[in-house]
Amino acid sequence: MDVLQIQDFLLTTGLQLAINVGMAALILIVGFMVAGAVARTIRKIPDRNPRLDRTLANFFASMAKWAILAVVIIAVLTRFGVETTSLVAALGAVTLAIGFALQGTLSNVAAGVMIVFFRPYKIGDVVEVAGTVGAVKEVTLFYTELSTPDNKQIIIPNGQAWGGVITNYSAYATRRCDFTFSAGYDDDIDTVIGVLRDVFDADERVLKDPALFVEVSAHGASSVDYTVRAWVKSGDYWGLHFDMNKRVKLAFDEKGIEIPYPHRVEIQKKG
Repeated sequence: MDVLQIQDFLLTTGLQLAINVGMAALILIVGFMVAGAVARTIRKIPDRNPRLDRTLANFFASMAKWAILAVVIIAVLTRFGVETTSLVAALGAVTLAIGFALQGTLSNVAAGVMIVFFRPYKIGDVVEVAGTVGAVKEVTLFYTELSTPDNKQIIIPNGQAWGGVITNYSAYATRRCDFTFSAGYDDDIDTVIGVLRDVFDADERVLKDPALFVEVSAHGASSVDYTVRAWVKSGDYWGLHFDMNKRVKLAFDEKGIEIPYPHRVEIQKKG
């Protein structure tokens, strides 16, 4: 092989390599753009069709994005002469090895699928998951993101979320708000009950059905305890909770009802 043949071979090989690299880069760029565009389009579907839950939309958007990227990677490898059949076999072996190495991660994926399809919670719900209370911001294949009331980001692996007790405070339209108030033994029981009823009945957030419950619940060491159970819309729960503690105190003061505190009596014995 003379010098001209070598030059021609290098030129042809280099040109082909440059074309392959260029095409591979183009495929990657276009593939990432398409994957991102498809994911964004799927996420926007609930804006046009309220019947589709946003949690499902985000989940399907994530699946579509990764599926497109997998096809893109296969196309790039094929461009460099890697046979598809060999690639599939290699991917099968690699997937098996990765499956053993990342059992925890795969369990999170499986749990993510269960969460999306059984929907114990959805985006926007206030939940208690893995001992943390917060609003659901996102549900992905691998984790659930919560935002706490003081605006901290909490990332919970789906395996922990699905494998534990889930409390959803937003699942139902109404909630029962429970209170315990104390009054002195010298105060008339019917008067105290009447004051409590008046305070709660005056608030429009308290629902008429189920009916308001106000009764004596205990005889304490220094007070008579009264239990109040009021039903409200779920979104009004904390507002009513804080407001009523203030309003009952003011009403008791106005009516001269004592809110007792523990007393200690010291008895001295003569020795």
